[in-house]
Amino acid sequence: MDLETVTMLTVVAAAAVVAPFVVDRLERVVRIPSVVVEILLGILVGPAILGLVHETPVIEALSDLGLAFLMFLAGYEIEFARIRGGPLRTAAASWVVSLVLGLAVGLLLAGPQAGLVVGLALTTTALGVILPIVRDGGAAGTPFGDRVLAVGTVGEFGPILAIAFVLSGQRPAQTLVVLLVFAGLAVTGAVLARKPRHPRLGRVVTATLGTSSQVAVRLCVLVVVGMFALALALGLDPVLGAFTAGILVHLFLSSSDPLESRVVESRLEGIGFGFLIPVFFVMSGVTLDVRSLMADPAVLVSVPIIVALFLAVRCLPTYLFHRRALGRTDALALGMMSATALPLVVVITTVGTTAGLLPEANAAAVVLAAIASVLVFPVVAEQLRARPGPQHDETSEEARR
Repeated sequence: MDLETVTMLTVVAAAAVVAPFVVDRLERVVRIPSVVVEILLGILVGPAILGLVHETPVIEALSDLGLAFLMFLAGYEIEFARIRGGPLRTAAASWVVSLVLGLAVGLLLAGPQAGLVVGLALTTTALGVILPIVRDGGAAGTPFGDRVLAVGTVGEFGPILAIAFVLSGQRPAQTLVVLLVFAGLAVTGAVLARKPRHPRLGRVVTATLGTSSQVAVRLCVLVVVGMFALALALGLDPVLGAFTAGILVHLFLSSSDPLESRVVESRLEGIGFGFLIPVFFVMSGVTLDVRSLMADPAVLVSVPIIVALFLAVRCLPTYLFHRRALGRTDALALGMMSATALPLVVVITTVGTTAGLLPEANAAAVVLAAIASVLVFPVVAEQLRARPGPQHDETSEEARR
């Protein structure tokens, strides 16, 4: 590794450290997720402004690992036991409508190739952004909180699955066969993960939890990288592999000692959120072609239009499908949450630009619109739920079904 690469990594690490301080400073005025600041700082230190950082093979590899851990932790967040039944069925149905609307709007406005990328980006939900807001607001475990989890789960898993069909470059039939093979391997892994541990494995995992060996953490990292590589080897987008790895690891840890699971989870989050994931988001800002965006007024004007499309494609179907169970106010708040998108938008636009399907200026416009959605939509949702007046009964049996 040469001096230039080390220097740029230092700048990226510094941006990751500065981001939480900026968030803390602005918190009294507006709540901004750290990921937004990381992308903006990436734009600042990248070629568009200061020119301190650019892509190199080493930094690109670390960024890819950050993407893997981002999708891994997104999959790990999913708790199927809490959302199965009515919440999951309704969330899936509303997402299918969003998919049809998103692809139709994308193809109409951006053409056959770029339209597919834009359409998929419009159907995503930033589960990792909205879940902490729901928890902080005391809604975790309520029917509203469970439906946020269901909508966010489908809004992440659905687009990831759609990437395999729409952006993989394979024929649909071939992609379906490959997905079935991958699903079979994943189900086998899930069955094994739920089985009681071999006594020797359990003993080694417990004995090394506080030592330098960290067998449990190493096993989890192996699953992440292995599933990432497996999806890539099968010709699928690797984010599907990393997302599935999160589900498998969650199943594995949920069958072990709760204290041990919390320790391993905290260390995995430390690897991801403490190092690799900020590298991915800072580098996403570095590689955003902001100059081309600013040079083309037509593309720049499209940013607020795309923000409105997030509402039309995600918020409206979510509101209509969940209105009966939650009532109008909570359903509208849920719709605003569902339209909050950023991490997967960055992933999808990156895949699209790499495949030559989406111009970089248009990718930058979609990402900036997603940043606006993260800044505005959750705040509006919180304000809606905080309004005085008759609220939907949170304990209603219909909301739980």
